[in-house]
Amino acid sequence: MKNIAWLNSLSTEHAEGELLKCCGSSRWARHMVEQRPFRDLAEVLDKAAEIWWSLSDDDWLEAYRSHPKIGEKKAEQAQAAEAQAWSRQEQSGTSDSAPEIMAALAEGNEEYLRRFGFIFIICATGKSAEEILARLRERIAHAPVDELRIAAAEQNQITQLRLRKLVSGQ
Repeated sequence: MKNIAWLNSLSTEHAEGELLKCCGSSRWARHMVEQRPFRDLAEVLDKAAEIWWSLSDDDWLEAYRSHPKIGEKKAEQAQAAEAQAWSRQEQSGTSDSAPEIMAALAEGNEEYLRRFGFIFIICATGKSAEEILARLRERIAHAPVDELRIAAAEQNQITQLRLRKLVSGQ
């Protein structure tokens, strides 16, 4: 059974691997492992956010590369099977979308990537493809420096959700 005690008991290498499923930044995972033992989920979530916001832009970009583009299945960096399953679950709002919406998302993803140099990151849980597309279109107008921080906030939300799943065994 996965829980806080389980996470605390893992070897350094195994714990880093498990945490990388939640956030693809190797520095973030390393710092999280150094914070163990954790008392409870609240401490895990607090430390995760604190560490995330202390990282460099390069660390954030590393994390972004561990996500597939919205509407796609494969990330730039290899993902663990559990992280792939979480991505599919998080993007489930796009699974039955009309072909024209999916085409617009694919086109928007490419435009976003050209503009900012990283993929569109959004906490897609509970959002329809139409909602995601609207957010993509809105965010593409941002200044690059602003968008990097907005994407970081979205990544932080994703990480928080995944940490909850990790320590509850979902």
